[in-house]
Amino acid sequence: MGNEHKVFKLKKALYGLHQAPRAWNAKLDETLLSFRFRRSPSEHAIYTRWNGEAQLVVGVYVDDLVIIGASCDDIKHFKKEMADAFKMSDLGLLRYYLGIEVRQSARGTLISQGAYAAKILERSGMAGCNPCQVPMATRLKLSKMSTEPLVDATAYRSIVGSLRYLVNTRPDLAFAVGYVSRFLEEPRKDHLAAVKQILRYVAGTKSWGLRYERKKEKQVQLTGFSDSDFAGDVDARKSTTGVIFFLVNSPITWQSMKQKVVAQSSCEAEYIAAANAACQGVWLARVLAEVHGSAPSVPMLKVDNKSAIALIKNSVLHGHSKHIEVKYHLVRESAEKGQINVEFIRSEEQLGDVLTKPLGKVKFHEFRAKIGLVDVRGKYSKAQEEIVVNGSLARGFPIPLL
Repeated sequence: MGNEHKVFKLKKALYGLHQAPRAWNAKLDETLLSFRFRRSPSEHAIYTRWNGEAQLVVGVYVDDLVIIGASCDDIKHFKKEMADAFKMSDLGLLRYYLGIEVRQSARGTLISQGAYAAKILERSGMAGCNPCQVPMATRLKLSKMSTEPLVDATAYRSIVGSLRYLVNTRPDLAFAVGYVSRFLEEPRKDHLAAVKQILRYVAGTKSWGLRYERKKEKQVQLTGFSDSDFAGDVDARKSTTGVIFFLVNSPITWQSMKQKVVAQSSCEAEYIAAANAACQGVWLARVLAEVHGSAPSVPMLKVDNKSAIALIKNSVLHGHSKHIEVKYHLVRESAEKGQINVEFIRSEEQLGDVLTKPLGKVKFHEFRAKIGLVDVRGKYSKAQEEIVVNGSLARGFPIPLL
């Protein structure tokens, strides 16, 4: 009694409190820096350490760590350092991480979310549905002003939210999932029908994922594709940006999003999309340079609109571009400084097209293959897999998980 107006002062952060994640991150950061790691200035979740010519890279997601290195001895030494500092579990070679399945061999790495996709289908009652060839019908247009009957908003949001996480390994779903995400506030029957088509497509491709081949190249090329439709949103008349970046021939980041402003022409829409791509490309180049310990290479950005390219390379603001918001002129500044190279590409070869609009079956399957999506089921037989020696592959990079 008499202590009703007093509070407890915590001497250490407790699990579950709002400040606990920040306290844990500060402790982990302090510990890794004491182990002579260097935190990436561009991406604070990446730490690197050099031991002569051998490099160790640590990726952090809350309390899950992925270690990448060329030397098993360095990895074992680091795991011992971490075991002395924290109570930890060594899960061995990376096979499953945050719902993403990882398969490694001497030829490359495959990532997929087959088990997660199966759970989505089961929870939505679509486990036994008939599969379809494309995630969205060509020329499909949906509106928030639809007069169709309302559907269960909670169930709709749950399914779409689950599909959004599936996009982490499925760039072919990025546009369709982003499109149906625009109707979360008041979903209707026609919106749900579009979601069910996505689920039917997932049912036929749930074992698909991305392939990353192992290549020995001193200088890797970062290549981006930037594309946009024009006024594809029937309600706000805004356009959709599609951006995808490849490291050599493998996709490492992709984005499909509705633009924040209304573009007055296809040139302006492509210019805005290129500005978003430039931001991503410059950042990726910096991160790669910090990991490799070298000067950043200049990323290549491919755009299929010659007017937009002329606007990027022309530093004179004229009547057709002076109304464009200042932040989108970053792409022009990046091109002038040599931080990014912009090149023209024909629309038939624009891989970003799959992120801006629903495509027909033939073109969609063609672009899906070019992006790097493959059926990971049975891709590497046991006879073809390399023997795992001391927690690492006989050839390639060992990637254990803490």
